[in-house]
Amino acid sequence: MTIKAVNDDVIAQGVTLLQSGECVVIPTETVYGLAADATNGQAVAKIFDIKGRPTFNPLISHFYNLDHVCEYVDLNDDALALAQSFWPGPMTLITNRKDNCSIHDVTTAGLDTVAVRVPSHLTAQKIIRGADKPLAAPSANASGEVSPTSAMHVADSLGGKAPLVIADGFCEVGLESTVIDVSSDKAIILRPGAITADQCADVLGYDVEIDLGDKGADVKSPGQLLKHYAPSTPVRLKAFDLHEGEALLAFGSTKFMPVSNVPDTHILNLSETGDLCEAASNLFSYLRRLDQVDASSIAVMDVPNIGVGIAINDRLQRASEK
Repeated sequence: MTIKAVNDDVIAQGVTLLQSGECVVIPTETVYGLAADATNGQAVAKIFDIKGRPTFNPLISHFYNLDHVCEYVDLNDDALALAQSFWPGPMTLITNRKDNCSIHDVTTAGLDTVAVRVPSHLTAQKIIRGADKPLAAPSANASGEVSPTSAMHVADSLGGKAPLVIADGFCEVGLESTVIDVSSDKAIILRPGAITADQCADVLGYDVEIDLGDKGADVKSPGQLLKHYAPSTPVRLKAFDLHEGEALLAFGSTKFMPVSNVPDTHILNLSETGDLCEAASNLFSYLRRLDQVDASSIAVMDVPNIGVGIAINDRLQRASEK
């Protein structure tokens, strides 16, 4: 891990790394974030691998201004009112993606909604603008540890796992952003933060509820229990053969699988080379595609339970249980 104090050359280096599919630790006003191009599934999969995150949580995508956000998602009246009042700043909105939205399924954990934020930190804005893509950026710490508010906190938690840490002092807010679901009729806070329910109510003209995921509602936010895209077709794990009528979600070599009589449309390989980050990138879209081929079930070859493979297997286990 290389820690560099912020300047124009360091920002340019960070932008180059992000555009090449690498992760970079960036400062924001809330906490330091482990950033990657939110439209690049393999890059985002590296976030989970570096953090040691055991499951695919939905991640927040960061933008440089409101117009940038509106290129990717639809904002209703409540969302626009909140955005105009609190952005740039420590507020994340959960909203509906546009039909042409290129934010990757790995970033959204397979959900149809997207978590979006415009940070007020000038260095973060410069990096996002330079990359010219939204950046997925959860806190830059090992999963389960305290969120970092300085570059040294990042180094203590992640060691040398991130190629570059852009240091720019301590975070002003020091607390993760308030997350507000504005994807339906009324705004609901899913994660409390520096922007309060009362402040939101003053803008919207009605009381804003707080739902921490303990009310049985659909889960859409970091910090809550997980809900993902679940195929309607049954999923069979650790398959070493194929039953009649099944589709195959493969990983690595299929030379020992009896696939000669299986239509090409019924076989998708997460990664022929056994690359776990590539597999993570393909996971949600391939499950969707195989769910549409009218198979009796989806047979899934074994995926190594190491690194980001732990997150892949967690997701597959959830799919099979449903």
